[in-house]
Amino acid sequence: MGYGSRQIFEGIGIWSDIDELGATPIKKIHVSDRGHMGKTRLDCASEGLDALGYVVETRLLGKALGGKLKQLSNVELICPAKLVSLSFDDAAQVEIDCDGVMQTLSAKLVVGADGVQSSVREQLGIKTFDMNYNQTAVITNVSVERPHQYVAYERFTATGPLALLPMSDISEGDDLQHRCSVVWTIKDKDRDASLALDDEAFLAELQQRFGGQLGKFTNVGKRVAFPLALRQAREHVRERLALIGNAAHTVHPIAGQGFNLGLRDVAVLAQVVVEAAQVGEDIGDLSVLKRYAKWRKRDHIRVLGFTDSMVRLFSNNIAPVALARNLSLVVTDLFPPLKKIITRQAMGLSGRLPKLARGLRLK
Repeated sequence: MGYGSRQIFEGIGIWSDIDELGATPIKKIHVSDRGHMGKTRLDCASEGLDALGYVVETRLLGKALGGKLKQLSNVELICPAKLVSLSFDDAAQVEIDCDGVMQTLSAKLVVGADGVQSSVREQLGIKTFDMNYNQTAVITNVSVERPHQYVAYERFTATGPLALLPMSDISEGDDLQHRCSVVWTIKDKDRDASLALDDEAFLAELQQRFGGQLGKFTNVGKRVAFPLALRQAREHVRERLALIGNAAHTVHPIAGQGFNLGLRDVAVLAQVVVEAAQVGEDIGDLSVLKRYAKWRKRDHIRVLGFTDSMVRLFSNNIAPVALARNLSLVVTDLFPPLKKIITRQAMGLSGRLPKLARGLRLK
């Protein structure tokens, strides 16, 4: 997550819980193109901050959020539950299946935050714009020989971007294991072969693609794979409905912007809803929800355009294109104003920020 996401979690009073469970800071980002000289290096020191972002394991983030929800007297958790149907009138009617027991809920506003294969979006027939990258992300954790020193690496290869993100060290007996999270983009046709490799062969291939900056790769964790595509819902709001996160948009993991983009959706929608309620407006009214959609549109376009152009630029091995992108990395590294723009984008601190993204509470 970017530094802006930390600010949002601080604004809702949960960052200290996340940090205590385990958040590894990213102090520097090293961007390079395999087989070429071009490099760009980003440093939190240039922004006067202690980190550009953080690596937090999903299970730990879920534990912190789940723990906070259980402490809220005005929140009722219904879990597990499956959406059966939605209907809208003066209020939204949501029918859910709770372990075989049917239940109907009524609300002024339904927030569709149910991921890439959103049942909310599909049941309402909201169409999407889709673009398949014909790429797969292989995600795992590895142990490395040298300390990562809180540097995140984004290395562009012939198959797609390869990211190594710093994780906390762990002790195994007398040994200290230096760990990194891996997000390796490969072509769809190579997916099955990559997953079928034994650990030794997988690590050898990873080493060959990444190089020796972190020394020898040793242990590797469980590998999982996800198909990669760009997806944008054609409608983000309707009367009494708002879509957020992956239900509204899906981006390529290059530059690690998807989670941050979705969390900014949360922060903006929360601010719009709170401000509307404070002046007596109906929070599910379309005129209120259009404020959320309008606010988020520019950020969505910027991030989707940035990630898509990066994928196309760094997946093209035609010589003139390769030369141009390496020159762009060199120019970025040598031109502080341009580097600052990219750094702020990576941190999630660009554009019009909601209160929570500035570390401010809504009330």
